[in-house]
Amino acid sequence: MTDLNALKFPIGEFTYDEAYSAEERSRLINEIAAAPAQLRAAVEGLNEGQLDTQYRPDGWTLRQVVHHLADSHINSYIRFRLALTEDEPSIRPYFEDRWARLEDAQHAPVELSLTLVGALHERWALLLHSLEDSHFQMTYFHPEAARAISLDEAVGTYAWHGKHHIAHITSLREREGW
Repeated sequence: MTDLNALKFPIGEFTYDEAYSAEERSRLINEIAAAPAQLRAAVEGLNEGQLDTQYRPDGWTLRQVVHHLADSHINSYIRFRLALTEDEPSIRPYFEDRWARLEDAQHAPVELSLTLVGALHERWALLLHSLEDSHFQMTYFHPEAARAISLDEAVGTYAWHGKHHIAHITSLREREGW
């Protein structure tokens, strides 16, 4: 039997210990930029039944994972823009599990979110590459975490987040032989 924690965190959990160097940050931004193509490749050729398969027991379907990435990364992009234009804004968390249960997340074609993530990441990467090192020390306040989060940490979080969910899809494909 497969370890449920390994199914939940196929690439391990995110950790942030200290600020990234300019080179590390550039690599992370490039990972954010590359995620849409990797996501598209991960779901390529899957049929509707496969897209509606949970990646782990009590987990989301692959379709929900794709739509979640769009939802989550839209929220993150807005958080970056808020932090860049306001003094430590307090962001609004959302109930991602509830969003994943909405009709569109459960039944909409994945192509809608694949297209959305592609355009969003292209614009997001353009913004991120345009920033000075000092911009990455700007913060937003996350009420659920009860702390300020720097854009530096957020870059790492969302580079990891894309790979994390893409691995949910590719790991299931590997286990199932798809």
